Amino acid sequence: MSVIHVETGRHLYGGALQVLYLAQGLEERGVKSVLMVPRGSEIAAAARQRWLRVEEFRYRGEGDILALGKMAWRFSRPDVEVVHLHSRRGADTLGGVAAAAIRAPVVLTRRVDNRELDWLVGAKYRLYRRVVAISDAVRDVLTDQGVPRDKISLVHSAVDATKWLTPRTAAERDEEFALEPGAPAGAMVAQFVPRKGHWVLVHTLSILKGRGVRPSIVLFGRGPMRANVAALAEAAGVADQIRFAGFRDDLHEWLGSFDFSVHPALQEGLGVAALQAGAAGVPVVGGKAGGIPEVIEDGRTGILCPPGDAGAVADAIARLLHDPDAAQAMGKRARERIESHFSVDAMVEGNLDVYRSVVRAHRRGRHR
Repeated sequence: MSVIHVETGRHLYGGALQVLYLAQGLEERGVKSVLMVPRGSEIAAAARQRWLRVEEFRYRGEGDILALGKMAWRFSRPDVEVVHLHSRRGADTLGGVAAAAIRAPVVLTRRVDNRELDWLVGAKYRLYRRVVAISDAVRDVLTDQGVPRDKISLVHSAVDATKWLTPRTAAERDEEFALEPGAPAGAMVAQFVPRKGHWVLVHTLSILKGRGVRPSIVLFGRGPMRANVAALAEAAGVADQIRFAGFRDDLHEWLGSFDFSVHPALQEGLGVAALQAGAAGVPVVGGKAGGIPEVIEDGRTGILCPPGDAGAVADAIARLLHDPDAAQAMGKRARERIESHFSVDAMVEGNLDVYRSVVRAHRRGRHR
């Protein structure tokens, strides 16, 4: 079997990382995978480091008709048995139209839990033979908008837990990020976009400060709202508690050195950051939004809070800091849950089952 994956995102965020995991896992199972990605994207470089096949193409955005033609031409080649679309940034619409035009069997992975325009859903999702939802929450949104349930396959995102086994020490962490030695410190891993809830974290720190609790937080990630978050932290009087670490490709070395992780997202397909924290053995304080409750078992592997409720997040962080032994036990259970429920092998096998089903249906259709 051979699969071409289309990922039009340029940065190596959670979704793009899943594509790398999947392509590598398929190659290990004898399934040829080709990654079709924008020229100069981070995923191209990362894929080549893993000895994966990469084809870069010029891509100028969701309205790039020339890219549509390029996709249709590439999908029509005889080495393509399945087209797998991984991104909303034009891959879903342009890729879907291109595949439908040449009648190629096409699969879409849906990674976000926000609703789309109702009038668009009916036409758009007819383009795909199968839709892979990364969480029950995403599947529920799709079915609520009229996508047939038997067209949707649930395949959770994954994390390679083996990478997170040997974190740096807390002392090394404090030196690396200029933190007060020995003081409690947490991490937040997220793009600086509104739905990730950085403003909730800033409000949380302000509430805790009023109680005399002053944990430091290292923010990993980048995005358009970074300056806004910095300004908000300054206005709230907590800027000295926040460190901006940017995007780190060595995150797996550092995340396990923190006392807790916080993920106060208002919307989330599943939450790769929560998976990573669990793999690192760190308890997560998360918003009860989207697929996050499928990752965090409230009170066992972390603590769930109502979305946007900074007071509840403050209470949860204070609880973890007050009882570090209980927090450590949560982190251990979180790691066990990631290993048993969100492995890369399970994710790869789930997608492979989808491909097999799609190819069988396509072959039956051609012989009628």
